[in-house]
Amino acid sequence: MIAVIQRVTEASVTVENKVKGEIHNGLMILLGIEEVDNEEDIEWLNRKIINMRIFNDENGVMNKSLLDIEGEILLISQFTLHASTKKGNRPSYIKAAKPDIAIPLYEKMLRSLDMAIPTQIQSGEFGGDMKVSLVNDGPVTIILDSKDKK
Repeated sequence: MIAVIQRVTEASVTVENKVKGEIHNGLMILLGIEEVDNEEDIEWLNRKIINMRIFNDENGVMNKSLLDIEGEILLISQFTLHASTKKGNRPSYIKAAKPDIAIPLYEKMLRSLDMAIPTQIQSGEFGGDMKVSLVNDGPVTIILDSKDKK
């Protein structure tokens, strides 16, 4: 699994001109799922996401976690994170999980994060044509790949 994590002061996702999810002060996460991903990947990413110290403390130092600030999460599925651009000019998405694998894992990730934080998690619409808007705070953007956990 690949997660692109952005510290935001606000973020939202719109589907068919309706706001589906919206947060303030937290993390907007784009999540890409591969065929080989499993619950171990979810658990590892979950721990990293909620405990990563990327929020400023009273001295302006990134020393607080999402849990410390009681921040929010907006989770968006994004298969294009697994694009292969090695050949030609048209990206290949062969590594991205098909919906029958990706949807259950995405839903497990949503539940896992929702149980781990005190605020309600927001999400996009899996496979939907989404319009994502955000104000990146910092800017702080971090990429986590569960294949790098060892």
